[in-house]
Amino acid sequence: MAVSVDAAPRGIDLGDPAFWRLPEEARAVAFARLRERPGPVGFTDRATGRRCWALVRHADVAAASRAPEVYLAGPGPSRWVTRALFGDSLLDLDDPRHAELRRTVGRAFPPRPAADAERDLRALAAELVDRVERERPTDFVAAVAAEFPHRALCALLGLPPERLHRTAAPTGGDGPRARLALRLAVSATARERRRRPTGDLLSALAAPAPDGRGPGTRELAAFCSLLLTHGARTTRDALTHGLHLLTANPAQRALLLADPDAHLGGAVEEIARCAAPFARSHRTVAVDHRLSGIRLAAGDRVLLCHGSANRDEAVFAAPDTFDITRSPNPHLGFGGGGPHFCLGAHLARRHLRILLRELLTRLPEIRATTAPSPAGLRFTF
Repeated sequence: MAVSVDAAPRGIDLGDPAFWRLPEEARAVAFARLRERPGPVGFTDRATGRRCWALVRHADVAAASRAPEVYLAGPGPSRWVTRALFGDSLLDLDDPRHAELRRTVGRAFPPRPAADAERDLRALAAELVDRVERERPTDFVAAVAAEFPHRALCALLGLPPERLHRTAAPTGGDGPRARLALRLAVSATARERRRRPTGDLLSALAAPAPDGRGPGTRELAAFCSLLLTHGARTTRDALTHGLHLLTANPAQRALLLADPDAHLGGAVEEIARCAAPFARSHRTVAVDHRLSGIRLAAGDRVLLCHGSANRDEAVFAAPDTFDITRSPNPHLGFGGGGPHFCLGAHLARRHLRILLRELLTRLPEIRATTAPSPAGLRFTF
C-alpha cells in the first residue's frame, strides 16, 4: 500500500478515539488544517493497526459517495458480528441487494398523504410545546429534541412508542443490548403486520412484493431499527444544535423570527450544514485507483468526513459563519449523494421545519443556556 506524503500534520491523529472526543471547536480547527492539504489524508487506525484514509474535502466526499462500485459500504472489521446479531442494515449493504431493498422501501415510504402527516406532526409539536410550557423542563434534548423524532417515527411505522421506550430510549438506546432488544420487538410486530396489516409503513413494507424480493423479517427489523436509532438521532442532534446556533447568532434568530415563511427552509439547510447530523461514514476501497492524486489500494479503509466537507472553503464562503440566507447551500449533511444518501432526509427536514416553527412561534424567547453535550442541552424561555 502506498504511504501518502500528505499524512495528517503533527498533533492531529484521526485514528485515536480521543480525537473524536475533543470539543467540536477543536475538531473544526483540526479539519481546517487538514483541508489545506490536497486529497485524502492518511492515518493509522489504532484499534486495528490498519492504514486508512480520511476524505475531508467536499469534492472528495461527494466523489466517493457517488462511486459505490469503488467505495463499498458492506465489508469492514467486525461487520459480520453486527450483521449476525442485528440483520442487514441499508447502511451496510451494497448493490444489488441494497438497490432492491431501497426500491422496496421507497415504494412504501411514506404510506399516507403528506397532508395527513403534516397535521399529525403539527399536533405532536403542539403537544410537546404545551408540556414544556406546563412543566418547564430544563433539558431540551430529553423534553423535545429526542422525544419528537422518536414519537413521530414510531407513529410512521405503526409502533406504539411505549412498547419501544425501554429498548429505543429517545435519549439513548444505542448499545448492543438495547439494539438487540429493539430488533426483537420490531421483528415481533413485523410478523403481526404480515398477518394483519394496519395501513402503516411497517404493514406496507411487510406486504409481499410483486417480484418476490421484498424484505424478510430480519431485514424489516434492521430497517426499522435503523430508522428508530440512526434516523431519530440525526433529527435529535440537528434540533439540539439548531437551538444552540440560533441562540449563539441573535441576528440570524431575529431574521428568522421576523419572517419564518421566508427563512425557515434556509434555516433548516444551514442547521444541517453546520450541525452535520450525518457527520462521517466508512467505506472500503474495492479496486486500486487514484483520488485527487493519491493512490488508494483495494482493501484500504476510507473515512468520509461529511462535517469537514460542509466547511470546505472551496465551496462555502465564510464556512464558519451561520447564515440562514446562504444560497446555494450544497451541504452534505444527509450524505454525499449516491445510493446511500439518507432515505429519510425529507422526513428530517419536515421534522425540523415543523418543530422549529412551533417552538419559535409559541416560545419566541427560547434559548440554549449551555452548549450541546452528551449530558444534554440546558435551555430556558
